[in-house]
Amino acid sequence: MLRLHLQNLNPQKDRIAVVGIGNEMRGDDGAGVLVTRALRARLHSSQILLIDAGVAPENCTGALRRFQPAFVLLIDSAQMGETAGAVRLLDCKDVEGLSASTHTLPLSLLADYLLRELGCAVLIVGIQPRHMRVGAPLSLAVQYVVDTLIKQLCALWEE
Repeated sequence: MLRLHLQNLNPQKDRIAVVGIGNEMRGDDGAGVLVTRALRARLHSSQILLIDAGVAPENCTGALRRFQPAFVLLIDSAQMGETAGAVRLLDCKDVEGLSASTHTLPLSLLADYLLRELGCAVLIVGIQPRHMRVGAPLSLAVQYVVDTLIKQLCALWEE
């Protein structure tokens, strides 16, 4: 599914930024940051920027501006009214009104800013959480999604 959206990218030539968003202390809300942390341990390329944005993704805009990516992938938990672990690939225009995780800036504003300021493509991976209670572990459904995203993204650089 993700591969289809990234098929026009060349990971060896195009600069790609992956921004993990969320709070790992709140169960499934930490999915995005867990993906970027795992990728950081496995991928070593000057063509990829991996950002653990935590609950303040707007704070990473300076690093993104300096990196000048062709593509930004934002990964975040999102209340989409789906079953836990459901994944939706969202264009930034599709996230208006979507209830994101624990951060205060709507992803639609961040994505719009990146489009206007950097002129890059932006895709949002929304992951439906099971729970976001403080101190809760990652649910099995969301852990499966995290593992799958890590494998899919690593595969892009291993081709």
